[in-house]
Amino acid sequence: MIKKYLSIITISVLLIAFTSCDDFLSEKPSKTTSLEIKTVEHLDAILENYSSFYQIPSKEAIAGHDDFGLTVDLYNARPASFSSLPIIYCSTWDVKYFPFDAQARGSAWSAEYGKIFRANLVLEYLDKVSGTDEQKSRLRAEAHLVRAYSLLELVHTYCLPYTEETKNELGLALKQSVSFEELSHRATLAETYALLESDIEKALEIKSKLVQNDRVRHWRGNIGAANALAARYWLGRGDYAKAETYAQAALNEYDQLLDYNTEMRYSSKTETPRIYNDPSDLDYYEEFTVKFPYTYDNQTDMTDMIGWREFYYFRLLNYDSWWYIPSQELVNLYNHDYDLRFKYHYVDGYSYISPASMNKPAYRWYGYIFFFKDRIPAGPTVAEMLLTKAECQARRNDVQGAMATVNILRAKRIDSSAPANEINLSASSRQDAIVKILEERRREMPFYIRRFDIRRFYCNTDDFDDVTITKTFFPYSNTAVLGGDAPVQYTIGKGDRRWASPILNTDIVSSQGKLQQNTY
Repeated sequence: MIKKYLSIITISVLLIAFTSCDDFLSEKPSKTTSLEIKTVEHLDAILENYSSFYQIPSKEAIAGHDDFGLTVDLYNARPASFSSLPIIYCSTWDVKYFPFDAQARGSAWSAEYGKIFRANLVLEYLDKVSGTDEQKSRLRAEAHLVRAYSLLELVHTYCLPYTEETKNELGLALKQSVSFEELSHRATLAETYALLESDIEKALEIKSKLVQNDRVRHWRGNIGAANALAARYWLGRGDYAKAETYAQAALNEYDQLLDYNTEMRYSSKTETPRIYNDPSDLDYYEEFTVKFPYTYDNQTDMTDMIGWREFYYFRLLNYDSWWYIPSQELVNLYNHDYDLRFKYHYVDGYSYISPASMNKPAYRWYGYIFFFKDRIPAGPTVAEMLLTKAECQARRNDVQGAMATVNILRAKRIDSSAPANEINLSASSRQDAIVKILEERRREMPFYIRRFDIRRFYCNTDDFDDVTITKTFFPYSNTAVLGGDAPVQYTIGKGDRRWASPILNTDIVSSQGKLQQNTY
């Protein structure tokens, strides 16, 4: 794994740098050739290249939970739409076939360790290059933020939830240099979390503001991003006092929300597929207009993505198969009349168009769209910090304060013409408040954050938030879905070792066998 990157970056490094950080929306990156690292500007260019960091290709985060709607009816509507087995494996928590599947490339393991390598490269060269102490301190803290984010991503994908009982289970390979000689064996979960916490503490030394010259610079390390990541981490650990403190610190730094009543709109681009209810009669069809949010428009132009001002830290979940399939349970969580998130992001009739093309015969279902068809927010946002603060308040029995906090978000997401009791949530007890806030987290941050949430629910002292997921789907082999067989049930719950996803065999081979696979 590391050799792949060191073959690119040895004594010299190929850097993709911006001609001007402030002109990132109008200027294209340009490549240098084998630029020797001599100055802090060279290291700064590594971190400035957001294209090396922002994408998270985690199929586990996309499908390994109850937000993803893999169903028998969808498969029967057009089996060819489910030819990609890795997403089915992740959706059913498979550990037998998934690690060896040839299609399962671009894993979160290799992607996040690539980012860790770049962070380690910056840390290793800081004392060898010219530059001021202030410049070096800024880059050092930012490199720790990059590494902490990737470690948190990896630990929530490939390791068991952290408890006193699991602390000696397998953690991660703790890469802290770019050396070939550094061991690739997996540390314990306790050792992994110790490094992760240390990186977060060092990241909190960042002094760079999120807003500079009236521009939100969330593609670089900043105070808001460090506090938001710390809030996410401590929420996952169940330390609600610390999580609330860091969430509030992030909100104190920046708290701007997009108002869906005035700032969200439909795209001017639509698709109008022909719908054949009777595929044997191709002379008769209906036309259906598929509408998208305006953020759908640009697949390669990053303007809308980087311009989404609610980010503290620019990270996007990326799904190359282009269909975030919402489950019926997820769809049912929204008020379809008043919730503007449902209006704009749940694209009705998405199943009719490519990549699904379920129009002969017609099968109508939604697709979740945020940025084009493949990317949705993953980095911490203002909305997430409000929900984190609200949950922590509720967990600590400040029910009134919790509902006041969550309603700040709902005022920007619910149609202003809705009745007041539709806009503002209320709660009669601590448990009622927590349940409603957790439902709001699913509505605001579907797919990416759901797996993280379910795992952490198992580790707190409340039982009412524990989740057991059951999906009904066909059996499968290592080559195909067995659609002719009777459907079976796939279930996962508390204490299941499959919450630690298997490492792909290609990544184990790349480590020359030093990495140990999870046991099930």
